[in-house]
Amino acid sequence: MKKTIVITGGSSGIGAAAARLAAARGWNVAFNYASNDEGASRTVADIEAMGGKVVAVRGDVAIESDVVGLFDAAAREFGPIHGLVNNAGTLGPKMTLADMEIDRMRRVIDVNVLGCYLAAREAVRRMSTRRGGAGGSIVNISSAAARLGAAGDRVDYAGTKGATESFTIGLGREVAAEGIRVNAIRPGIIETEFHARGGEPNRAADLGAGTPMGRAGTSDEVAEAVVWLLSDQSSYVTGAILDVTGGR
Repeated sequence: MKKTIVITGGSSGIGAAAARLAAARGWNVAFNYASNDEGASRTVADIEAMGGKVVAVRGDVAIESDVVGLFDAAAREFGPIHGLVNNAGTLGPKMTLADMEIDRMRRVIDVNVLGCYLAAREAVRRMSTRRGGAGGSIVNISSAAARLGAAGDRVDYAGTKGATESFTIGLGREVAAEGIRVNAIRPGIIETEFHARGGEPNRAADLGAGTPMGRAGTSDEVAEAVVWLLSDQSSYVTGAILDVTGGR
């Protein structure tokens, strides 16, 4: 039986790269996306072109019913769930905390923290051996901003990724005896559309040049780490946070 993975935010960037690579490695893939219909269609087409199985569901990870609906759709299409990539995230324009409006802060927290918690909760409910599941793996996408702090840039975003990392460690310990591993990837400067959405389309190229490796990373490079943590090759790894930062 092929294993099934759920990915939040699979229409572009790291989420789309992880979906393609997981499908290439033999996983069934179910992913959601907030609004990028074109990107979601492209991810679906890429996976189907390689002979993979995929379902895409439009929804908001900050809305409980949308998250439950994603997992329900995956189960209807493919059966039991074996993995989750908690990738969906958002950020606002560069500014200091003193200049941020409450709506911006609330949205960043709702998507990056609450959305992560909700998706992980659903994954645990369905994968836990104590609840009749077969176990599995959760991979949360954090950011190097969690340890750098993003002062004068986006401290709200950095704070949500710090929460993601604490959550990863705690949940990893909480569900280890239930057959579930929980780890996080901490990407650095990665060339994705995410920077343009934050108002800085050239950010990856500009900052990537200053890393020890002298370049920005790619979504495909992060996806390799994600799929490794999903796989049985990382069977004794839980509660870990893996830097994919080019040494930054």
